[in-house]
Amino acid sequence: MVRLSGGEILVECLLREGIRYVFGIPGDRSLPFLDAIHRVGRKRGLEFITTRHEQAAAHMADAYYRVTGRPAVCYGTVGPGAAGLIPGVYAAYADSIPVIVLTSQNQLTRIYPDHGSMQSLDQHSLFRPVTKWSAVVNHVSRIPELVQRAFRVALTGRPGPVHLDIPSDVIASEIDLDPVKAFPEPRSYRPVKRPRADPGSVREAVRMLAGARLPLIHAGSGVLRSDASEELMRLAEALKAPVITSLSARGAVPEDWELCLIPGSPGAFVAMGMADVVLHMGGKLGDMDLWGRSPHWGEIGVQRWIQVDIDPEMIGLNRPVDLALVGDAKTVLSQMLEELRGLEVRVDRDVGELRRLCEEWERGFLEVAMSSSHPIHPLRVVHEARSFFPRDAISVADGGNTAVWAHYLNRIYYPRTFLWAADSGHLGAGLPYAIAAKLASPDRSVYLLTGDGAFMLNVQELETASRLGTEIVAIVFNDAQWGMIKGAQKLFYRSRYVGVDFGDVRHDLVAEAMGCHGIRVERAEELRGALREAAACGRPAVIDVKVDREANLTPPDLETLAAIWLEGCEVPVREELVEERVEA
Repeated sequence: MVRLSGGEILVECLLREGIRYVFGIPGDRSLPFLDAIHRVGRKRGLEFITTRHEQAAAHMADAYYRVTGRPAVCYGTVGPGAAGLIPGVYAAYADSIPVIVLTSQNQLTRIYPDHGSMQSLDQHSLFRPVTKWSAVVNHVSRIPELVQRAFRVALTGRPGPVHLDIPSDVIASEIDLDPVKAFPEPRSYRPVKRPRADPGSVREAVRMLAGARLPLIHAGSGVLRSDASEELMRLAEALKAPVITSLSARGAVPEDWELCLIPGSPGAFVAMGMADVVLHMGGKLGDMDLWGRSPHWGEIGVQRWIQVDIDPEMIGLNRPVDLALVGDAKTVLSQMLEELRGLEVRVDRDVGELRRLCEEWERGFLEVAMSSSHPIHPLRVVHEARSFFPRDAISVADGGNTAVWAHYLNRIYYPRTFLWAADSGHLGAGLPYAIAAKLASPDRSVYLLTGDGAFMLNVQELETASRLGTEIVAIVFNDAQWGMIKGAQKLFYRSRYVGVDFGDVRHDLVAEAMGCHGIRVERAEELRGALREAAACGRPAVIDVKVDREANLTPPDLETLAAIWLEGCEVPVREELVEERVEA
């Protein structure tokens, strides 16, 4: 038996799970935990990383998992510190990222219900809508049990963030524990083997795919979460089936691979409509996938649909299925490959035609990107960045229209090298994502393509990047406006702009003030030199690029995106109706 404080017990639990980083802002209610990290955790590889806002701490824990496949922890102190975590935790929840969220709380005698304590907040209820599971640790003896349950919930089934609310007297209390019983190996309290699908259903699915005229694989982020890219590519090659990824699964296959059809491209749309059998692997089929509906996809009842997901509640969520397989993506794909051996594949469609449609679509954007127009077209910035950094660089996208422009020419070639808050569309995640990505993979280049509005939401984290020495390159598309919203006002309301313009910010000078390297670029021919300077400076760097304000307003797909997001709303408002109302 050994006598340990709650803080020491918590640190030991995290160490047993291989946690490398706790991201957050310290608070006085967490002092025993912080001291245990210093005394016990550091020499065993656990570090506390101070951010400048709790939201960024949650984003960094999120990004660390996206790059490594291993969870990290974010922390906020009681009240405002805990509330500050919420935006970042929400983004992780939306994309099914298993972040471990810890919050400090007032003493047990003052909470649930509170009776007047300063910084009081029902943190348990606050986190429940944006986590898979939330619990209050009401005694020091329960720390091991509840931490183990937190990891079990976060990492099994459909992954996601979990939350533990720890009162200050619990974290400071001491107790005698048997370390052997209190800190078992993870395999003794959570499953480590991936769940398999029903063999009979796998056999039926493979026969459907092998007998298809044009099978199509639609890969969601579950493929990335289970590290199933290799198996996915092998199955696609065996079936001669094209692959479309969801936007959140980009990088699951190389985007210059002969069987990859870029989402949103003409080749992808043709395949979506023509495929007679679709294998939908590990995704929710949301609005960016056009809900799986015709006319973009084949008719229900005609186009046969096979869905694979680790979560049975996801089956048929947005489109009825002909065959459901519940299991882990990597395991199910391995089962399919085994079952496919010896079967004859029927495919009679030249996938090369579909790929050529994608390449022609991309060439159209390249022609615009090669322009030396002044001000600089956003596509020129994207093209210069992608052609400068190596294929295995980690690419981070943040912003509205900036993310749309980036999609056209910022090709992704490896799994876990593309970070974007896809399902939440959360702005401000980009800079914290990039910092954590560099911590997670220090030998890789990391570059961020971000709008100026998004960048300023967490610009304070430049100091974090400087302090940590994370040599990232942040490329800011500076047009001094909320481009996507202003573009929608231009399209639908005849340029009646409200709340979408702001002043010109010298992001390069802000970067210098925070210990980073700053460069401003105003002409297209300066871009390549700026990238070389930023990559070689030995510090985090910000390239502040003055892009064409008018060109940035309306990327080709803006109207389509607006139609998706405003479906069922009474917009656009017709001008003649507005005039009639004014006259009346």
